[in-house]
Amino acid sequence: MELQEKIPVPIFTEVDRDVFLREICPQRRPAVLRGVPLGPCLEKWTVEYLGQKGRDKPVKIHVSTVPQMDFLRKNFVYKTLPFNEFVKRASEKKHSDFFLCEDESYYLRSLGEDVRKEPADLSKQFPDLAEDFHIPHFFEPDQFFSSVFRISSCGLQLWTHYDVGVTCRIFLCYILQILPSGDKSEVLDIDAPDLKRFPEFVKAKRYECVLEPGDLLFIPALWFHNTTALQFGVGVNVFWRHLPADSYDKKDPYGNKDPVAATRALQALERALRALDELPADYQDFYGRRMIQRIQKQTYSNVVFCLKKD
Repeated sequence: MELQEKIPVPIFTEVDRDVFLREICPQRRPAVLRGVPLGPCLEKWTVEYLGQKGRDKPVKIHVSTVPQMDFLRKNFVYKTLPFNEFVKRASEKKHSDFFLCEDESYYLRSLGEDVRKEPADLSKQFPDLAEDFHIPHFFEPDQFFSSVFRISSCGLQLWTHYDVGVTCRIFLCYILQILPSGDKSEVLDIDAPDLKRFPEFVKAKRYECVLEPGDLLFIPALWFHNTTALQFGVGVNVFWRHLPADSYDKKDPYGNKDPVAATRALQALERALRALDELPADYQDFYGRRMIQRIQKQTYSNVVFCLKKD
């Protein structure tokens, strides 16, 4: 969108653990890390190789008639396929076998063995493929949360969302500041948004990058991001948790629930807003502004977040 300020995501090379922790992570801004050793996955992970290693393991996938998948309105269906058949279909642009239509789009986000309790772990769900992928040692081992295997059709665009953990991913990514609905965005098409509904969207700073094979994209917690696959896409998201362990919801295998204290604060805000509804409109305006001033005084900082609390 031409009206938005667009900022290229900076690219860093020769990044080791010390450089990452000293120069990149504290900035709380996205960064492309190029040349990080990832193992033989870059050479080995062809369509044929993936199918051979994943074999006929059943996987639950998203299938949509359009490439823009919308989590809020659920314009996709869940289906199950053998992994090797899924990889074959996802790599095609036209399908002889299909669920909805011959040019349907596919997306896999790997899940834990117990999807309600266990985070995804590449070494458990796809152990043969995990041997080819070396997780960067940017954080302590006990901060590791999950490694999510993702495969998508060419052209697939995922819904915009944020995560509460620190993420490194191999993907084409757009990172931007937008209007949220929970941890998902209501702005469906970031290139042609409905400006009547979301007029403030034009003020968002849009960070963009195109990833080359083997690039890592560092995404700090709470940054909204949106991804589009320019071609058949294979990647691994690695999530680390940087807050104390008891800050996170223990029943969150996806890593996208708000921290426990933040959830309590948002619930208290909802109760406060319901209490204001009991007052006349001019009183609501007066006390609402007082509440905003208190929040601004206590919580605003000089740290640049993708989602501004205003």
